[in-house]
Amino acid sequence: MNAALPEGRAAAATTRAEVEDLLFTEAELLDTWQLNEWLALYTEDCTYLVPSTDLPKDANPDRSLFYIADDATRLKERVVRLMKKTAHSEWPRSRTRHLVANVRILADDGDEVVAGAAFITARMKNGSNDQFIGSLRYRLRRIDGELRIAEKRITLDLENLRPHGRISILL
Repeated sequence: MNAALPEGRAAAATTRAEVEDLLFTEAELLDTWQLNEWLALYTEDCTYLVPSTDLPKDANPDRSLFYIADDATRLKERVVRLMKKTAHSEWPRSRTRHLVANVRILADDGDEVVAGAAFITARMKNGSNDQFIGSLRYRLRRIDGELRIAEKRITLDLENLRPHGRISILL
């Protein structure tokens, strides 16, 4: 259900199909390692968060340890590192498959949209196949008529990162 728009505001409601198109595009860009194009889907003040597996969904990175708590600058630096051959954990690059399902619009106030989804990211490298499973929570903002990602929070349904040991890909 979408939240009602403030009185007098005449904005077009965001559709689930529009949100799905954005999330499916994001998945494709990650799977094809088009990381600069992927980064362009994010706002200039974005955050990319992966709390540890023992934290509640509403944990705050200012008070708790997160696997990843990137602002826009750190996310850009992460992309630059991953694209270099000197990123030993990802050279040669992993093959990934990002599957996104159960996309829902949770709130829409006309300025920002909160959306949720389930995901599985499969990572294949050096004869290993790791799966990251969990839920996604997005805060989306319309900029120049296009939806952009202001925040992505990835909640892993894993008890721990073993046997993976680390997160060296973008989920």
